[in-house]
Amino acid sequence: MNVETFKYDNRIVRAFAIATVIWGIVGMLVGMLAAVELFYPGANLNLQFITFGRIRPLHTNAVIFAFVGNGMFMGIYYSLQRLCKARMFSDKLSWLNFWGWQTIIVSAALTLPLGFTTSKEYAELEWPIKIAIALIWVVFTINLIGTILKRREKHMYVAIWFYLATAITVAVLHITNSMTMPAGLFKSYSMYAGVQDALVQWWYGHNAVAFFLTTPYLGLMYYFLPKAANRPVFSYRLSIIHFWALIFLYIWAGPHHLLYTALPDWAQSLGMVFSLMLIAPSWGGMLNGLLTLRGVWDKVRQDPVLKFMVVAVTAYGMATLEGPLMAIKSVNSLSHYTDWTIAHAHSGALGWNGFLTFSMLYYLFPKLYRTNLWSTKLANYHFWLGLLGMMFYIIPIYVAGITEGLMWKQFNKEGFLQYPNFLETILQVVPMFRLRSVGGLMYLTGTFLMAYNLYRTAKAGSFEPDTEAQAVPWQSTVEQHGKTAFHRMLEGKPLIFTGLAVVSILIGGLVEIVPMFLIKENVPTIASVKPYTPLEVLGRDLYIREGCLGCHSQMIRPFRSETERYGEYSKAGEFVYDHPFLWGSERKGPDLAREGGKYPDAWHFNHMDDPRSTSPGSIMPRYSWLLTQKLETDSLPARLKALRRIGVPYPEGFENGPAQKDLQAQADRVVANLKQGAVNADADKEIIALIAYLQRLGTDIKAAPTTTAAK
Repeated sequence: MNVETFKYDNRIVRAFAIATVIWGIVGMLVGMLAAVELFYPGANLNLQFITFGRIRPLHTNAVIFAFVGNGMFMGIYYSLQRLCKARMFSDKLSWLNFWGWQTIIVSAALTLPLGFTTSKEYAELEWPIKIAIALIWVVFTINLIGTILKRREKHMYVAIWFYLATAITVAVLHITNSMTMPAGLFKSYSMYAGVQDALVQWWYGHNAVAFFLTTPYLGLMYYFLPKAANRPVFSYRLSIIHFWALIFLYIWAGPHHLLYTALPDWAQSLGMVFSLMLIAPSWGGMLNGLLTLRGVWDKVRQDPVLKFMVVAVTAYGMATLEGPLMAIKSVNSLSHYTDWTIAHAHSGALGWNGFLTFSMLYYLFPKLYRTNLWSTKLANYHFWLGLLGMMFYIIPIYVAGITEGLMWKQFNKEGFLQYPNFLETILQVVPMFRLRSVGGLMYLTGTFLMAYNLYRTAKAGSFEPDTEAQAVPWQSTVEQHGKTAFHRMLEGKPLIFTGLAVVSILIGGLVEIVPMFLIKENVPTIASVKPYTPLEVLGRDLYIREGCLGCHSQMIRPFRSETERYGEYSKAGEFVYDHPFLWGSERKGPDLAREGGKYPDAWHFNHMDDPRSTSPGSIMPRYSWLLTQKLETDSLPARLKALRRIGVPYPEGFENGPAQKDLQAQADRVVANLKQGAVNADADKEIIALIAYLQRLGTDIKAAPTTTAAK
């Protein structure tokens, strides 16, 4: 036998491990600030850079792409080398992956608080950073596939299947959803509009959860859980079913985020049906993980690594049961736009991703530093603090969410809304927001304990930069395998395997998205819906900059409780010029789809200066800087030109003079309206543009017949 000696690269694993810990703490600290601002809006100290609307996307990006992303790379770079019996394809690509990813994270941390955002959830970063993400992801994929191709082990273990599916699907999702028209260095507009943009975004958004937060971590579960338990995976056949069914079905489920919206019914129904079908493969994976631990439960009680893993896999099972149930239309009618959705998201993030990441860190540090974990007792404290913190976080938010949904729908015996003032709902659930922050603090404290424990472990040991290993190249032993089953044969052909995975994930996306662009009846237009005026364009961009859609939806569903509260339900044709769409995904404030004309301009001025002056008890932060900051109009020509290029029918040359005159005339009208409300304001301030935009919302369709002509 031709035995080869080689070395595994531990330096890159250590780098990603340290980054995971650091960014995890940073992301959770930002989350704590956001949680506090929900019951104490003054926590932002009236600083525009740390308002809830700006730090909410910072928090989600930090915990998803910085904490979980680095944890994913850490686990893959460690396990892939050992599963392939080969060093990574290229050390240079490994480090380019590491430093490129950290640069992207730092760029996000700088740009999001400054208000540079696309507003699309989990895809808020502006176009230069999106390009960087694509390039670094290509680097990672080349390194991944190159390592698989040079492997010494013929059999591609189940974890590698999930790594491959992650690499190809995230690339497809990211590129498709990132198609934008630049209007400046840090400003762009989605190439898609309205309903089409919503479908593409949630096809991406849901599958970012599926293929960034789920499939790579399932691969890591299949490697680290058996290793920690010293047991083989319960069922190889179940692994096959879990993998192929999951990647095929997951890609269809995105429309369940858009139930009862202006999305066509056929797309909503597809999203619901395939979401329900997802229960089977998801629970198959959960059971495969838990049953791997059969016979070692005594070890589970003693080993903190396995404790974290058991809770992680259980949380995965619970979240993947709850998600499909929330996709049932009758359930979704209650849960959507409420904090129930937030509780669901965090049960997966804190339990599945957080606890599995913690378990990997506790497993890896002693191995990387050739020593024992410094304190098992401290790790156990972390486990119980994290578990209790999760409960204190999630349970109050479930209570808040169900309370919100029920109060919004409640009518009295006379047939009127029981709680017509949206603020009544918020005041009812504020105590739950306080409890959530307590749970978040407990979870964060546990993470600090882990960081200290890992630091002391590293200090007590000696880092092993390269681990020497020996193996026989699989080409020398192929005859020993004899006849193999079809899937075993497929595992020996990684490129064919990858191709089949690509086909599996493309089918659902093509079936859902292509008809939305090719069949005109899917996006009927409304004759009276016109493009935004220049001042309204700038006001809309300010609305996006401040993250207003993080708390306000712009989508009235066809329920009596919503039409009574907000007005006529939303139509697909209203949004044909919305680049991007702004339907939102939760309500901490009322829906704004019909906001135009409800209140005088002076009300909006005072409301933005101090929300509690117009709405006592409001948890909305002050936006007083809008009253003093000068409206930036130099970029208007580039913005209008970019919008025209993607289909908004502004006349050719409109941006070169007429637009500025139009803007000034409308600004003067807003100033005049403010004077009638005893408010003096300058026409060149940001608040003027924002008021113009808010007063436009929902006013186009008051005398508008629906047609079947497409945009």
